[in-house]
Amino acid sequence: MSNKLSQLKEFTTIVADTGDITAIKDFLPQDATTNPSLMLKAAQIPEYAPFLDQAVAWAKTQSKDKDQQILDAGDKLAVIVGTEILKYVPGRISTEVDARLSFDKEATLAKARKLIALYEEAGVSRDRVLIKAASTWEGIKAAEELEKEGINCNLTLLFSFAQAQACAEAGVYLISPFVGRILDWYKKSTGQEYTAETDPGVVSVTEIYNYYKQHGYKTVVMGASFRNIGEIEQLAGCDRLTISPNLLEELKKDEGKLERKLVPTTDVKPAPASITEAAFRWAMNEDAMATEKLAEGIRNFAADQRKLEITLASML
Repeated sequence: MSNKLSQLKEFTTIVADTGDITAIKDFLPQDATTNPSLMLKAAQIPEYAPFLDQAVAWAKTQSKDKDQQILDAGDKLAVIVGTEILKYVPGRISTEVDARLSFDKEATLAKARKLIALYEEAGVSRDRVLIKAASTWEGIKAAEELEKEGINCNLTLLFSFAQAQACAEAGVYLISPFVGRILDWYKKSTGQEYTAETDPGVVSVTEIYNYYKQHGYKTVVMGASFRNIGEIEQLAGCDRLTISPNLLEELKKDEGKLERKLVPTTDVKPAPASITEAAFRWAMNEDAMATEKLAEGIRNFAADQRKLEITLASML
């Protein structure tokens, strides 16, 4: 019998949740995702030193203002790493918009267009890139416009059904519901332990997946932020799963049988009325877990972005 990673690939597209090119070469995923935290880790890998030098040198040619140079270097580094990763994956790379822009639609649009322009200048077509943005109302509305421009988006830090509904109605290409972070919140809040079957993150993604298929939404569901392979096994059959190298390795070593859990329905029903901004914000207000984890995720990504910028600033 083949290992669980091979079995999973039969009905779910595997995405590597890493900026480490060595890991990507090892596991041969279809796509790869990065975020500020992963970029910060990647920047500390010795093999990446030339990428940092290249980004800083380029930034110096773009502006004489040091603060702008730092921002430019960060954008260029993300694109250099993304371009390198694309040499080893046949599909797409997800590159994240600065988390500090999460509540600014126009700034998110500008940053997304800049990143796509940098990729295109590097010879990478936009159909190989997903722009990642937080699933705030502003991020979702920015993604709605970007999709109409042919810039596909990955809406991340997604914790609630309201976020998922709004993303589908906006025509977003892909969403990344965060399984493990949902579990983290419930374990801390309730003091309970959960099985793979009762894991609140697994339950949430299953509900979203079934809702999308039931109403014929084309938005791809990509489970993310896993804590263990039990969560992954319960979501076998999900459109895509983005998995860290250590969990990919566990799946690769496990020779047990993997059962498909999620199967799309063939009985498609009309979509319900669209969610309004007021209804979206109220639903988030009522969902303490989603509100807290979204805010925490944005803060943490912003903090790691600032740490990366400190490293880049020291090189300018």
